[in-house]
Amino acid sequence: MAKYIYVYHGGRTPESDEEMARVLGEWQNWFAQLGERVVDPGGPVGLSATVHGDGRITADGGANPVSGYSFIDADDNEQAAELARGCPILHENGSVEVAPVVAM
Repeated sequence: MAKYIYVYHGGRTPESDEEMARVLGEWQNWFAQLGERVVDPGGPVGLSATVHGDGRITADGGANPVSGYSFIDADDNEQAAELARGCPILHENGSVEVAPVVAM
C-alpha cells in the first residue's frame, strides 16, 4: 500500500452551529468509512502566502487556494482517486487533488 495526500480546494465555512455539526458529522462518517486507510485526517488550513522566486510574497491564497489536507493509504492511484469520490467537500463545490507521496 502507498500513502496519498488529498489536497482540498474550495468548500465554504459553515454559517451556524447546526451547519457546523452537520458538516463535521459528514467528515467523521467519511473517515469512518475509509477506516484504517486514514493515515492522518489532517484538517482545514488558513489562507496561504506564496513566496516567489524574485522574493515577492503574496498573501492572496494563490491561484487555487488550499482549504485542507489528509493522508490516506491506497493500493494505487486509481483506488486513491476512487476513495476521494466520497469526500464531503465535493458537496460544497470543492475539489480534491489526489497525489502519491513519494518516499525519499
